Amino acid sequence: MTAPSTTPRVAPRAATVRSRVPLQRLRVLFALVVREMSTRFGRSWGGYLWAIVEPLGGILLLTFAFSFTFHTPPLGTNFALFYATGIIPFTLFSSVAASVGQAIATNRGLLTYPVVNPLDAVLAKFVTDFLTMFITGVLLFTAIVLHNDLVVALDPAAIFNGFLLMGLVGLGFGTLNCALFGFWPTWRHLWNVLTKPLFLMSCIFYTFDSLPPLAQEWLWYNPLVHGIGLMRSGFYAGYEPTYVAPGYVLGVAGSVFVVGAYLLRRHRSRLLEL
Repeated sequence: MTAPSTTPRVAPRAATVRSRVPLQRLRVLFALVVREMSTRFGRSWGGYLWAIVEPLGGILLLTFAFSFTFHTPPLGTNFALFYATGIIPFTLFSSVAASVGQAIATNRGLLTYPVVNPLDAVLAKFVTDFLTMFITGVLLFTAIVLHNDLVVALDPAAIFNGFLLMGLVGLGFGTLNCALFGFWPTWRHLWNVLTKPLFLMSCIFYTFDSLPPLAQEWLWYNPLVHGIGLMRSGFYAGYEPTYVAPGYVLGVAGSVFVVGAYLLRRHRSRLLEL
């Protein structure tokens, strides 16, 4: 006689339910992304197109305005391209962080349903803003290259990785802020004040390598510097930012995201009542 098997068996119904959980989460996320787009941009493609054109126009105006002020960029020969490689990833970070930070406030009614959890709302905000800024960036870079007849040796992997790092940093801090804004409303104003200097401290108008050693030592801990440096290495073939540490950026983004996700899950009921 053969010995009875000791391998535990999973009940067919339990296995089926378990296999449906990821699919259900994807359906919820997709529905929230569609709702986010329709709420923010309207139900027509024209509304979403305007959402891309509006920041695109503002960034183009700033880019060309600064290009007349600073004629010689630290990299390359065209300041518009140099400035765009800094302002586009920075705008991605700031827009994702701001949007994700409002995930609870703008989806409070939906979050009363058990099937929708706060992280679904957070990820829907992230996906919407990431795609919008990605398309905006592609259009802006294309316009600058064609308008100035530039010859650019692109590294798509470096460009996308830099863009992704900036988005993940925005997701991480936005998730943490989503909880902190509910517990401590004053933090919203403090966050706006504390992040204002980042525009000047993220190597948008200059390169990290051009700074004195003491400034480099301090600014290295700004994760946005790494994302912008990696982005620029994808446009300038001779530029090798040895200071870029993607692992550090992912560590910062992941750490604050985990803390924020824990607070959202642990205090969901309290945040919905605030």
